[in-house]
Amino acid sequence: MTGDDTDGQPLRRTLGGLLRLVAAAALTGVADPPPAHRDWPSWLRWTRLLGVGRLPYGAVVVTIDLVIALTIFGGTYNQLFTEAHARNPGWLLLIAAAALAIPVALRDRHPVAAWRMAVAAMAVTAPWHWVDVPYVPGGAIATLLCLYSLAVRSPRAVTLGAGLICAMGAWAVDSATAIGVMVLVSVPLLVGAFVRERRAARRELAEQERRHKETEAVLKERQRIARELHDVVAHHMSMIAIQAEAAPYAEPGMPERTRSDLAQIRATALEALTEMRRVLGVLRTENGAETAPQPGLDRLEELVAGARGAGLDVTVETTGDPGPLPPGYGLTAYRIVQEALSNAMRHAPGSRVDVTVHYGHDALRLGVANGPPPRQAPPPSPGGGHGLIGMRERAAMLDGELTTGPTPEGGFAVTAVLPWKTA
Repeated sequence: MTGDDTDGQPLRRTLGGLLRLVAAAALTGVADPPPAHRDWPSWLRWTRLLGVGRLPYGAVVVTIDLVIALTIFGGTYNQLFTEAHARNPGWLLLIAAAALAIPVALRDRHPVAAWRMAVAAMAVTAPWHWVDVPYVPGGAIATLLCLYSLAVRSPRAVTLGAGLICAMGAWAVDSATAIGVMVLVSVPLLVGAFVRERRAARRELAEQERRHKETEAVLKERQRIARELHDVVAHHMSMIAIQAEAAPYAEPGMPERTRSDLAQIRATALEALTEMRRVLGVLRTENGAETAPQPGLDRLEELVAGARGAGLDVTVETTGDPGPLPPGYGLTAYRIVQEALSNAMRHAPGSRVDVTVHYGHDALRLGVANGPPPRQAPPPSPGGGHGLIGMRERAAMLDGELTTGPTPEGGFAVTAVLPWKTA
């Protein structure tokens, strides 16, 4: 690459950027659609005292634009007829006046198209010198109004491109007044861009307030659920723990086996209360990660010990490399095994249960299979019917699968596959 090519690159990039701005304004740029509902600006609320402020703001704006367009049409045609009728037919002056006035009537619905039409009309009428000044006054007013609407509703590239086109047109029509025209053109562009940014900031603030209200409503609902859970569940679990602890004192001659079972009931009730308080802590806070650590497979032995104390014959087999688990896997696996053991305790008390955990290269695999209950076992306890649904939902959250069904020996098996998430 030569030195001349290197020196010319910034100039080419600058020219390319200017051409893209001009193309956006003249050809490709589009404006934002008008809002479906527009409220009256705060500085015009006083119009309610006159009755005008009670009308739809959009309809009032369109009506005012029509009045301005008719005024520009009448004034422009009268001026052209007075100053240029001797050199041009009346029908041509009528068409020119209409072309300069119609953009004002269109600027609310189609600001970019209205500005393009106004610039085209000015470009056609200015070289004819129909009036004593370089620009037809009515057309200049219409162009400035369209520039403001364009800046309010169009992207920044379109606004800058429109300013460039107006500046180039001013230099082409009359270089003596070009600087003044450029200053005049910059006023509606700057004011419109400021209004656009302010409206965007207000919309963003309103969206943030809406999200805040939704988050606050969700948090309040979660707190209400937490209170109801505490009132309904905590009382009964506490009573179970107290009664299990007090029963041996009420019956001094109680068999040791029964005392052990009551102690296990009390321990299970207290553990349930602890788990419930942890869940309530999650419900009461906006971010569950700020609460106490959730159980994982590192507490599997504690879970199995509790099941053995309840009368199950549980064996555990762990294979693979039990390395650090991704977030959510440990808790999901713990809850699935916990629910499967609870189902075995309810429906097959005293049975043999085989728990398998396999850390594979592609997934974490869990298996909990229980055999039929012994003949002398107590009758099965009724369940709530939501355990299997809850396990499937937990597995689905990690894109996993859960399979359940009876075994040939008359028991029941739960198998879960939790695939590792890859980046």
